[in-house]
Amino acid sequence: MRRTALAALCLAAAATASLTGCLPGLDEADSKPKGPFAGLTGGEIAERAVKATSNASSLRMKGTVQDGDGSIDLDMALDKKGQCAGTISLNGEGKADLVKAGDTVYMKYDEQFLRAQGEGQSKAETDGVVEMLAGKWTKSAATGSDSEDLASFCDLDTVLADFKDVHSDATRGKATTVDGTPAIVLHEKDGKDRYTLYIATEGKPYLLKIIDKSAEDPGTTTFSDYDKPVPAETPKGKVIDLDALDG
Repeated sequence: MRRTALAALCLAAAATASLTGCLPGLDEADSKPKGPFAGLTGGEIAERAVKATSNASSLRMKGTVQDGDGSIDLDMALDKKGQCAGTISLNGEGKADLVKAGDTVYMKYDEQFLRAQGEGQSKAETDGVVEMLAGKWTKSAATGSDSEDLASFCDLDTVLADFKDVHSDATRGKATTVDGTPAIVLHEKDGKDRYTLYIATEGKPYLLKIIDKSAEDPGTTTFSDYDKPVPAETPKGKVIDLDALDG
């Protein structure tokens, strides 16, 4: 059960990384641009957003993305020190809290999540795992085989690796807001796939939202809390040591 649940959560890293592939190879930019980015093409604005986002020390990602026949909901704050804190849900079936602090990964599963991940096991086995783990914090070494991928997902440099060295031909859209932050809309395409990007027009040109309209992996992800401390606090009280149980 433990390995199944952790392996499933690792899909979030791949799903989020797929959103970064929407930037190169797109339409020509609109002419005669106006507003905060006057004189810049959509592609130039996108490239500035990529640079600003890649240079951020921390951020928060929230959204729903498709992965195969399922969906992943995540709300995660992470930084370049490899710390993270947030929640992940698979197919809307319960949730798991995740914190990485230092060299340790902490997780807490609710009963619905554990039962969903116990498919294929006997009721007795699943009931035993639920009784042992549901609603309780667990911990394991970030370097362990079961936690290594999750630990990598908590590293902002790793998540944003594909943002570097991007050349975009995005087209400019209208001015709008994302959760109250002024933004400009950019339109991107890659073959039959279409993407909409929202870039902050006040302060640094951070990426605020991506809407992925591709047929295989549609989804929407928002980005916020740039350069804010990640609340990666070690859980208080009793914590189950999964590495000790394996031993």
